[in-house]
Amino acid sequence: MFTFNPADLTAEQLAIRTLGEARHRSPLSTAHVRRPSSLHWVDTEDRVLFDDSQMMAGARGATVSELPSLEPGGPRSHLFFNPAETNVAIVTCGGLCPGINDVIRGLVIALTEQYGVRSVLGFRNGFRGLVPPDCENPIPLSADGVRGIDRRGGSLLGTSRGAQDPGAIVDTLGTEEIDVLFVVGGDGSLRGASAIAAVARERGLDIAVVGVPKTIDNDIPFIDYSFGFQTAFSHAAEAIRAAHVEAESHHNGVGVVKLMGRHSGFIACYAALACHEADVVLIPEVPVGLEGPNGLLEYVHRRVDHQGHCVVVVAEGAGQDLLPRGQGTDASGNARLADVGALIRERLIASFAAYRRELNLRYVDPGYAIRSVPAAGYDAVYCTRLAHAAVHAALSGRTDMIVAGWHGRFVHLPIGLVTSGRNVVDPGGDLWLAVIETTGQPPVFRAAVNLNF
Repeated sequence: MFTFNPADLTAEQLAIRTLGEARHRSPLSTAHVRRPSSLHWVDTEDRVLFDDSQMMAGARGATVSELPSLEPGGPRSHLFFNPAETNVAIVTCGGLCPGINDVIRGLVIALTEQYGVRSVLGFRNGFRGLVPPDCENPIPLSADGVRGIDRRGGSLLGTSRGAQDPGAIVDTLGTEEIDVLFVVGGDGSLRGASAIAAVARERGLDIAVVGVPKTIDNDIPFIDYSFGFQTAFSHAAEAIRAAHVEAESHHNGVGVVKLMGRHSGFIACYAALACHEADVVLIPEVPVGLEGPNGLLEYVHRRVDHQGHCVVVVAEGAGQDLLPRGQGTDASGNARLADVGALIRERLIASFAAYRRELNLRYVDPGYAIRSVPAAGYDAVYCTRLAHAAVHAALSGRTDMIVAGWHGRFVHLPIGLVTSGRNVVDPGGDLWLAVIETTGQPPVFRAAVNLNF
């Protein structure tokens, strides 16, 4: 799954690009002069170790100073940019996710209230808002203008999918005299951010490009988790609970809940663990067979026989091998998935009909409702702190990088590293084991195999 093998990571692969020497004293030093003990400068010599266990570190056969490590996030005493002369742009890309407005708010208030940045512009509707003709009316952002936006879902700036010409984007940044660009988006958006940073570098322009990783599926690797994920699985758990109430209240009731998760089943797994009402969880990482004594359909019959009802949770990317291919791609270049939820629903209806059994099936797909909600408490805090870390990094001259949590610390990661693969549920790991133990389902549903001799 990865271009970079985590076991073979080198210092070069973890290195963060900088635009140059940090010569400007941070205004935070004077802002906190009355309470100097409250300010935590990052020690530029300090590092956050990549490995989180003695066994992993020991297997490298290296001294502590030679172990792979990450640059810590946080405020620096000296900056590359003089905030009073710095112009900043913010763009949000890709699908909606709880917490985007919290990130925008955190960025704007930290830039203007803490650092005194001269100008902050929001470009509308993703990267398309950075190319003509859509780039003509960016939104001036102020602390007063973003207060309260965290209480609603969506994005104040709008969003879009699809790649745009990085050269044209850099042209716009040049025209607007932008020094720093913040990109809030998933892996495709982050690749676009890296391409923008590369063009700026080729042209000799000192433009810092810093990403705040956004993916509701939690599938960006080398980070603890992505913002909005906890809010998403909490709301998904409520959908499972509602399906369970419906199924339990009807004779031979079956609830089918389709959740987000194109390639990674984290939301389905965590939601099932959060409410304990799911009898079956299907994820993209584990194959599923429908027919035969060890298949899903017969298992649902057995659960209904045993307890009178059954709830099946399916991630949208599960069971794609059971469906016809050739759905094309979306604007981001992602393969369009066939509707596995509809397939499960139809096959259950057919299976119960074949046995001449009554079936009361309830189908729930809460995807867009979940994407549009405001961030819950923990995510709101995380978004704000990510935004602050991004501001500290950008003004210190870091570029072509993201901010993220790693082992409970905020760190800097190269975009090339985090877009080298995908974070997925390990079928042999403790998360999937916890799901199996909670639901009581078999590790794999196996279809019957017909052998003709």
